[in-house]
Amino acid sequence: MSELTLRPPALFVLTALAAGPQHGYAVIQDVLRISDGRLRLHTGSLYTILDRLREGGLIEVDHEEVVDGRLRRYYRLSDTGADELAEETKRLNAIAAAASERLTQRRRQATIASGGIA
Repeated sequence: MSELTLRPPALFVLTALAAGPQHGYAVIQDVLRISDGRLRLHTGSLYTILDRLREGGLIEVDHEEVVDGRLRRYYRLSDTGADELAEETKRLNAIAAAASERLTQRRRQATIASGGIA
């Protein structure tokens, strides 16, 4: 993994950009959607995350356009960013699998302790 720390907001931004290039507001809306409403990025924090991800080589500017007199910048996931996202996904899946296994063991032990059959 790179030296860049991937906190949950950054992971959600990378996940949003994995679907294709998006501008800032679209990223905010996509993160809200894929996090089931649990993560609401504010504009300032989004652009801080985007700047860090760009500096780390995980995203790139795809293109820019002027909409209603304002510059709209679109970002895309870089190949390095896709690799990092895949690696982090693998790591998180391993943690989830371990947690699931432990919870299954816990339920079995509780069933046995209560005189039930595991």
